[in-house]
Amino acid sequence: MEPQPTPARPDSPDCAAAHAIETVFRLESPRVVAGVARIVRDVGIAEELTQDALVAALERWSRDGVPDNPGAWLMATARHRAVDLIRRRETYARKLAEIGRDLETIAPPEEPADPEDIDDDLLRLVFTTCHPVLSPQARTALTLRLVGGLSTAEIARAYLVPEPTVAQRIVRAKRTLATRNVAFEVPYGPDREARLGSVLDVIYLIFNEGYAATAGDDLLRPGLVEDALRLARVLSALMPKEPEVHGLTALLEFQASRTAARTASDGTPVLLERQNRRRWNRRLIARGIRALDRAGATAPGAPGPYALQAAIAACHAHAYRYEDTDWRTIATLYGLLAVAAPSPVVELNRAVAVAMADGPAEGLRLVDALAAEPVLRDYHLLPSVRGDLLARLGRVAEAREEFVRAAGLARNEQERELLLRRAADPSSPGRSS
Repeated sequence: MEPQPTPARPDSPDCAAAHAIETVFRLESPRVVAGVARIVRDVGIAEELTQDALVAALERWSRDGVPDNPGAWLMATARHRAVDLIRRRETYARKLAEIGRDLETIAPPEEPADPEDIDDDLLRLVFTTCHPVLSPQARTALTLRLVGGLSTAEIARAYLVPEPTVAQRIVRAKRTLATRNVAFEVPYGPDREARLGSVLDVIYLIFNEGYAATAGDDLLRPGLVEDALRLARVLSALMPKEPEVHGLTALLEFQASRTAARTASDGTPVLLERQNRRRWNRRLIARGIRALDRAGATAPGAPGPYALQAAIAACHAHAYRYEDTDWRTIATLYGLLAVAAPSPVVELNRAVAVAMADGPAEGLRLVDALAAEPVLRDYHLLPSVRGDLLARLGRVAEAREEFVRAAGLARNEQERELLLRRAADPSSPGRSS
């Protein structure tokens, strides 16, 4: 269930309360869900109680006005309902015994001094919604719902799937967590390391869907970029000794810094070679540099995959002109990444960097070696890269065929149109980021 404010006049108290509810929902609901889940040990029930508190807020705030600290009001209301629920329902007797007789003496979490500060309960919630017992799709949907504060409709729009599909994923995910007795906790030791990887992967997946949508009419989905970036920053604050958390945060900061330059005013993609780098967000680049420094300072040994990708992104960020890009260092970093996290996609990216450092013939040799990879069989960027390299070698007719093939595989309309334009004029610049 999601809050459904009653339609009201724009200047009425009801409208003001509804607006406050909408704002508070995004900012506070993850923390409230996390705080309640600490009591009931069930994220599904915690979300329902949070929704109940939001409905109560709409009624109370319309009459009495919005309180000075709406987040604390919601937390207190949801927590009281959690305690009442546990008292009433016999099925919660076992959990009540686990929690102890002093349940009511549990102090509510302290209010964060900074909007980006977060408490340990939310960290537990992140690890719970990204538990490996859930499918990657379910982890993403549940994380966006409970931690990102997105509605079911918003998640459905973001991933271009029917709203009932998303709703079913979320319901099944919560049911799975309950039936599998997944603990509401941050794991330690090897379990923590295994779960942290899943958490980082989900956040990166959310970011990538916002940064380069796999399907649809628009290349970018800024809301998903912002959600993923916020989650990464939050995780960095909560886990300052985890180098890969800082590595992912740095990577997202660097990538997000290019957002404004990646599309023209009509939404068409602007490839890396032609981007106006004065539009890159230098504040985000500075944040990325600091996060990458923290990753290096906390890493006991060789950098992890996210830190390596962040280092590659930093190379692009440090080049004020495309011509100044240090492709040789980028190729070396991709070589290290291919060892740390081998995959055909990494090898394809390495081939691009090698082509820029050593010439298109050497890059084409590496790309052709990937042609038989099953993972890349329907990956539109393989023929796109091959077409670009063939064009640089003057093999225009072959390049045109590759761009047409890439356009046929692309699911995003903006990318498809770009590839068709390149097919019409293969010699035009078009190397991508």
